[in-house]
Amino acid sequence: MKIGVPKEIKANENRVALIPVGAELLGAHGHEILVEKGAGIGSGFQDGDYRLAGAKIVDNPAEIFGAADMIMKVKEPLPSEYALMREGQIIFTYFHFAASRELTEAVIKSQCIAIAYETVQTPDRALPLLIPMSEVAGRMSIQEGARCLEKLYGGKGILLGGVPGVEPANVAILGGGVVGTNAAKIAAGLGARVQIFDISLERLRYLDDVMPKNVTTVMSNPANIRKAISEADLVIGGVLIPGAKAPRLITRDMLKLMRKGSVIVDVAVDQGGCVETIRPTTHENPTFEIDGVVHYGVANMPGAVPMTSTVALTNATLPYAIQIANTGFPKCVQDSSPVAMGVNIVRGQVTYKGVADAFGLPYVPLEEVL
Repeated sequence: MKIGVPKEIKANENRVALIPVGAELLGAHGHEILVEKGAGIGSGFQDGDYRLAGAKIVDNPAEIFGAADMIMKVKEPLPSEYALMREGQIIFTYFHFAASRELTEAVIKSQCIAIAYETVQTPDRALPLLIPMSEVAGRMSIQEGARCLEKLYGGKGILLGGVPGVEPANVAILGGGVVGTNAAKIAAGLGARVQIFDISLERLRYLDDVMPKNVTTVMSNPANIRKAISEADLVIGGVLIPGAKAPRLITRDMLKLMRKGSVIVDVAVDQGGCVETIRPTTHENPTFEIDGVVHYGVANMPGAVPMTSTVALTNATLPYAIQIANTGFPKCVQDSSPVAMGVNIVRGQVTYKGVADAFGLPYVPLEEVL
């Protein structure tokens, strides 16, 4: 199989979908790897590194999309790439379809096969290709939130962990999954007072056992959330419904309960966000203010630390890429339930219910398509 790795074109996205050793391992299985010139530079990998690994360097994305049977990316295709996708071509990347009708319709029109990293799911309901970037984003959410609390960036001008004689900040984390757990670890380590919310009592019991004493677990419901955000200096949105829009946990009216200069970092923004007032921002212009509350909505947070993120991502995606390349579609999805869960759209038909429900589109079960 010919596997293409184009350069990411989203603003300030420096990750790449495949590191040189990944190209080497795919090549060992007999596959041909095409990498766009300069694709790995932002993550610290030179074109020469890919050549040494057996990959071919090509000059432009059109050549890659035109030749490759499978495209590996990091972020969703952007409008300039829509026309490059073609019928029957496998696109393996983060799509987050539920956040963009335009993207969903473009992929349907292209007749390609869209396998989304974020919905690949193992039988135990783990999301192995979302976990590494959720770990990065969760840890970064506290780092970025702490910076936004500085007066220079519109915040209250407080230090997250306080100092002797001065109280630490209050941090409310919505969601006790991978993002929330990693955010809580960092916030607690800096000395903040942390509350972490989840709807699962079992998950809260686990977090109560493993978290330090400055982390309190709270059942997620509207009353508890209203109380928490009224006292919080920093709110982290870390909720997830795989492949579907994030639930709105903080409404515009609830925003009025928050103190001036407090900060919201909504990691769920790439799935529509769990805060009604959030909208996607960029690393160049990461924040905006509504009702005196600083909103941070960067949708590709791990792109700011590409040397870490790229290696972490490839560690997770490579085994699945090898599996898809070795067996092809549809045999791979018949043999592998995790990959089957990753299939969102096949030749114009929406095969992932969360995506169909988000836009009122017809849903066709994957087994019917196959």
